[in-house]
Amino acid sequence: MWTEKLQVQGPYNFDLVLERLSLDPLQVVDFTNRTVKVPLYIEKEPIVLQVQAMGNTDEPSFIIKGQSEVYKSKAIERLKKVFHWHQPLEGISRHFRESDLREIFEEHRGTAIVLDFDYYSCLVKCIIHQQLNLSFAHTLTERFVKSFGFQMEGAWFYPTPETTAQLQIEQLRAIQFSGRKAEYVIGLSEQIIQGHLNLDIMEKLSNQEVMDTLIKIRGIGRWTAENFLLFGLGRPNLFPKADIGIQNALKILYGLPQKPTQEEMEAYSVKWAPYLSYASLYLWRSIEKRSEKK
Repeated sequence: MWTEKLQVQGPYNFDLVLERLSLDPLQVVDFTNRTVKVPLYIEKEPIVLQVQAMGNTDEPSFIIKGQSEVYKSKAIERLKKVFHWHQPLEGISRHFRESDLREIFEEHRGTAIVLDFDYYSCLVKCIIHQQLNLSFAHTLTERFVKSFGFQMEGAWFYPTPETTAQLQIEQLRAIQFSGRKAEYVIGLSEQIIQGHLNLDIMEKLSNQEVMDTLIKIRGIGRWTAENFLLFGLGRPNLFPKADIGIQNALKILYGLPQKPTQEEMEAYSVKWAPYLSYASLYLWRSIEKRSEKK
């Protein structure tokens, strides 16, 4: 086993990061020890890392632990991207201090966008979550992973595209997938194993190129593609205006009688660029906190 300590420039509130991760029942979060287990694929090999916070919001540091030295350097580089350790959050926070989102950013100061741990699981999760309330979406995703994925060192891995492509629609319907959602997940997996979709090259493509590539696939529309850009690739300037959560958050923020129109959302968000992804995250977080308090 290897251990590595990393210093990160503050503000960075890992406790709030853990809080949001814990909304997903598949995440192995330990609040007492401030740890999370991270399942990754490095060069197609599954590995599990443990991330533990040691510092505070203003002086954050982390202890990383893993089993194999072989993939250590690549795994750490991936972690830096996943947990947004590669870019200080101070500049982003400063950007919003004079904006309408000032109070939300103060309340959730140091909350980072945490990416899904690999591109395939991100897309599958987005498809499963389509048009479902968040609670059932997490339940359905958990059933899918625990039925067809695998566990290693206590962490859950999504089934691989090869495994999912071999599933029958009836197997997914048995865990309460709709027939259409089952077709979408299996079809996506078939596209990957047949070589029609290469997720590994997505990082090199522009936002529009990624969108154009993904929406050709049955079951992937603009909402799913935008969420992949945000939580898969970590693009900084995404604002999914079709997202109901963001619409509800804006309705509450501005005291609107109904959800904002696309035009109103566009007007609100102009001053938030080039960090629209963080505006999206903090708006989501504002209504998640309201739900937790009920």
